[in-house]
Amino acid sequence: MNEQTVIKVAQDWFASRGWQPFPFQEESWQAYLEGYSGLVNAPTGSGKTYSLLMPILLDFIRRHPDDYRSRKKNGLQAIWLTPIRALAKEIQASAQRAIDGLGLEWQVAMRTGDTSTSERARQKRNAPEILITTPESLHLLIASKGYATYFKYLQAVVVDEWHELVGSKRGVQVELALSRLKALRPEINIWGISATIGNMDEALEVLLGSHLDRQKYKMIRSNIKKQIELDSVLPDEIERFPWAGHLGIKLLEKVVPIIKNSKTTLIFTNTRAQCEIWYQHLLDADPELAGIMAMHHSSISRDLRNWVEEALHDERLKAVVCTSSLDLGVDFRPVESIVQIGSPKGVARFVQRAGRSGHQPGALSKIYFVPTHGLELIEAAALRQAIKENDIESRPPYVRSFDVLVQYLVTLAVSDGFLPDDIFREIQGTFSYQSITEEEWNWVLSFITTGGSLSAYDEFQKVIVDANGVFRVDSKRIALRHRLSIGTIASDSAMMQVKYVSGGRVGHVEEWFISQLKPGDVFWFAGRSLELVRVKEMTVQVRKSSKKKGKVPAWLGGRLTFSSQLSEGLRLKIAQAARRELEDIELQALSPLLDLQNDRSHLPEEHEFLMEYFKSREGFHLICYPFEGRSAHEGLGALIAYRISRLQPISFSIAMNDYGFELLSDTEIPVDEAIEAGLFSTKDLELDIQRSINSVEMAKRRFRDIASIAGLVFKGYPSKQKRNKHLQSSSQLFFEVFNDYEPENLLYLQAYDEVRNFQLEAHRLRAALQRIGQQRLVLSRPERATPFAFPIIVDRLRERLSSEKLADRIRKMTLQLER
Repeated sequence: MNEQTVIKVAQDWFASRGWQPFPFQEESWQAYLEGYSGLVNAPTGSGKTYSLLMPILLDFIRRHPDDYRSRKKNGLQAIWLTPIRALAKEIQASAQRAIDGLGLEWQVAMRTGDTSTSERARQKRNAPEILITTPESLHLLIASKGYATYFKYLQAVVVDEWHELVGSKRGVQVELALSRLKALRPEINIWGISATIGNMDEALEVLLGSHLDRQKYKMIRSNIKKQIELDSVLPDEIERFPWAGHLGIKLLEKVVPIIKNSKTTLIFTNTRAQCEIWYQHLLDADPELAGIMAMHHSSISRDLRNWVEEALHDERLKAVVCTSSLDLGVDFRPVESIVQIGSPKGVARFVQRAGRSGHQPGALSKIYFVPTHGLELIEAAALRQAIKENDIESRPPYVRSFDVLVQYLVTLAVSDGFLPDDIFREIQGTFSYQSITEEEWNWVLSFITTGGSLSAYDEFQKVIVDANGVFRVDSKRIALRHRLSIGTIASDSAMMQVKYVSGGRVGHVEEWFISQLKPGDVFWFAGRSLELVRVKEMTVQVRKSSKKKGKVPAWLGGRLTFSSQLSEGLRLKIAQAARRELEDIELQALSPLLDLQNDRSHLPEEHEFLMEYFKSREGFHLICYPFEGRSAHEGLGALIAYRISRLQPISFSIAMNDYGFELLSDTEIPVDEAIEAGLFSTKDLELDIQRSINSVEMAKRRFRDIASIAGLVFKGYPSKQKRNKHLQSSSQLFFEVFNDYEPENLLYLQAYDEVRNFQLEAHRLRAALQRIGQQRLVLSRPERATPFAFPIIVDRLRERLSSEKLADRIRKMTLQLER
């Protein structure tokens, strides 16, 4: 059977269902059948799953034209990797539909963290033809004895939602697993499915690695333009002195009609705490939503989340308040409207969320933007422009993550062992480790066999070298602990399970939050009022409470990074406002605030950089507005403070938000002298950054996750998790040992690299300084705080005042500033 004949089989099946294949689907089928690997770039809800599922089935039909309908137990033919478990069920249903339609006797199975031990054993005995799994579960398969036999018929690996994986250590995990599978099955086809990101070509390189050398790869773009309509929910009155959080809930009464007028609405919040608060307030505002509104975030128990997803699919829910836990491609056809609470901090995230509505080809995606403070309306205008121009963020890949490499080598040693020369060649064929030197490779091998500077402790000598030069683990205890630790998803704080005293799981909250409560205290979680009864090891025992008030858990992992695309858009919109180009409805609504900013200080145009310097009862304030996001401002604020302190002894408190940063001092700040001395110069930047921040403390915090991934710290057995303070103190101890006795330790050095690249975003910091260097510095000296300065000052006060005192303080400040 030739390619055209088998493609006709797929076209006929599509026609029998009243479907018409898209050109990009047919192009993908053709490319796959011709032996290409590659990347399919298509928006959510455009039929991307069938673009790669069909050719896997068609290839089998082509190879077995006479008996493809009767052939059973054909071994594992394809692995479908997905970053989230919620997607697996939908892909399984799509695959089963096509298999039944084409008359194949194929099995499709899922293997995720939720799969039972008996089901895993059954899959091992009788491999399904298609296995839908996660990166972690694939590594667990590689950690099992005789894994090569399991993969001996493998024809293809498809990595779904590759844009989500590529900029994370889970992406590195995928690269390593693919490097092994390519060695076992050199002719394997590797494909990815990705939404649009700024670095599509690089994403393809990362996915294929050494497969690029075969010169048989393709990027297939769907050219289906997703229609997105953005509507901002405008307050009736714009406060001229905004602050983070002052609006959000006030606009609740405008969100209720959106829910009422839509079939189903997803309400996206940026943090789990915000999710809990909005759910509660919506119920209070409209009690009729009880029973038809639910909540979905990653700390709620898996059973509850499964129920919510199924109820959404079956049209039993009117609204779901959620976080990024519902960002990815689950097909919820009934969803008509999306509400985004507060800034999404990035264009790609906003587009992804908008795509949850109108989840079918050609359908309009409708998204409402609810600002949590007035200035966020400028971001709405910037988002609309970025979507129009398809200006989407890049996802820079992780490179040289030695913690993931250490974990992977122990995974290989736990199963059948490995020969270093073979694996070194495979690893050099990945994007992440293409620059690894022989010296670094030998260090990693030495680290897993001797423990390096930890050689006095047997537990770090995990791997032995047998008489044939094979590196393997022969301790059952080490093997078990390793299998339990496979993965790269690190939590900011140890999770504690919340259970009713009478039995039944509610979900997980972070240890630091529970440590603030005492028995009898009430907190709101998963939309329920719960009373803390007792804490027993890592379990929080609760009972239902009828009290209406209680604390809402906050999670440390809640802060999203403000993207450079949004920064650029924000600066452009402010410049348009300065020129009175008020075409956007949001800029029109913000006119009173923007006019006041211009009257008291200045609205910067693209070629200008605004600084404000004024005195208040608190002291001397210097506020700079790079509009580069909180992370970059954390580094910039420390750098500028350090450079000023070199001119004269002076101490600062530093506050920042996504728009700017404030340096506050008791003594006068020599601003003019500092500008003259090259305050924003890139000269000696690396050195000045190191001197200006406590990089040791930052690296120590970063090292905790590295130590965990590399297997230095064991988090405990499932029934008995270790407390976070024990993990933290263990990793700190290792950090100090390496600092004192092994400063060339690659894991130790990696912590500093990650601080520089991901926490301080050093590349972005340099780019910001280069941009400022080419702009005209506008030093404004207002008599008091301006509308732009106010939210930064409030953020600083928030750190040290209770919510009641803060509200009172804000009222007084606003009255003074309005005078």
